[in-house]
Amino acid sequence: MRTSSAAAIYVFFGLIATGKSTLAQAWAGRHGLAYCNSDVVRKELAGLSPTASQKEGVDQGIYTREFSRKTYAALLARAEEAVGQGRGVILDASYQNREERGKVVALAKRLAVPVRFVLCDCSDTVKKTRLALRAQDPNAVSDGRWEIYLQQKARFEAPVELAPGQLIVLDTDLPVDAALARLDTLLLGGAAQ
Repeated sequence: MRTSSAAAIYVFFGLIATGKSTLAQAWAGRHGLAYCNSDVVRKELAGLSPTASQKEGVDQGIYTREFSRKTYAALLARAEEAVGQGRGVILDASYQNREERGKVVALAKRLAVPVRFVLCDCSDTVKKTRLALRAQDPNAVSDGRWEIYLQQKARFEAPVELAPGQLIVLDTDLPVDAALARLDTLLLGGAAQ
């Protein structure tokens, strides 16, 4: 394993329970990248522990649109800081709308670094299983539940604005090791870094 030598921004995004955080964190560790998770940042901004349960509904509490904008602005600031230090960074969040994704693209352009988006997706059966397991995990950071997933699914804006070279879609039904190997191929040309 070698660490990433070039600054770049990688966005792992998609709906809840698609495995994006598991993969993003593992890929960050594998390649020595900074890792920024929206659930952790959101709770830090609210003065909460990352594992503090916030079982609020859509658009309530720390999940209002205003608080979400604040969370995504903090993710951008952390990405800019990492790139400023010459590091690659992973942003791990749902990035459901074109506007928030556009802000990442604009930041990458301003910083003159590449940006790649990894859309994570899996079957609804796998999502349900993952959400059920998460509900039993006292150390879970995400507050996602099935009803939240359904709301996200209804709101999600397809990433049609992203250039073909910026976007890859990853089937996260794969075992983690297989998904990581697939990411190496898709993002790095196959060489384990």
